[in-house]
Amino acid sequence: MPTQLNERRSTSRISLHSGKEKPMFTKEWSIPAILTVFLLGVCGLIAYFTWSLIPPATAAESHMGGPFNLIDDRGQPITEQALKGHPSLIYFGYTHCPDVCPTTLFEMAGWFKTLGPEADRLKAYFFSVDPERDTPDVMHKYTGNFTDRITGVTGDTAEMQKAIKAWRVYAKKVPSPGGDYTMDHTASVLLVDADGNLRSLIAYGEDEGVALQKIRNLLK
Repeated sequence: MPTQLNERRSTSRISLHSGKEKPMFTKEWSIPAILTVFLLGVCGLIAYFTWSLIPPATAAESHMGGPFNLIDDRGQPITEQALKGHPSLIYFGYTHCPDVCPTTLFEMAGWFKTLGPEADRLKAYFFSVDPERDTPDVMHKYTGNFTDRITGVTGDTAEMQKAIKAWRVYAKKVPSPGGDYTMDHTASVLLVDADGNLRSLIAYGEDEGVALQKIRNLLK
């Protein structure tokens, strides 16, 4: 590969310094070339504005999510049907998370408080990416530290993996010294509509005003 690169560079030097240089644009093809570039630019602008104007409901047709059989933080069975019939906030994390998860759940509790009656139909779910340690009791106590509006979801590891993959969430166990481990995971909150379709995301650390507006758009 290095040899090929050197040969190409050598060829470039010969053409650049040859005695008979040709102008960059000739009369024969300069006008068609310019028209081509212009048309490509117009097409690009049309594509950009078309995508920008797609309403959220159409963007949601990606159909994320899928079937799962898990347990909520009160020990009751919960399936994907729990995410339908109302808008939802979904977050994947774990109770041993040192900072991102508690910060996000604290902010989530604040969103509910700020929205007040506006958020009466809104539900929130905290799915554990570490179901081995996050039992229903552990999840219930943990979410209760923030608000009673968040339902903890845990259960069989294989079933949780179904939910993780269905929502295209990243989650990976990372060994730490002493035989313990942490979890790397997606830090965004998923905003899901009443049909169970993803409508938007709230990034970790996103401005509170922006986050609230996204939730209000979801509630419309």
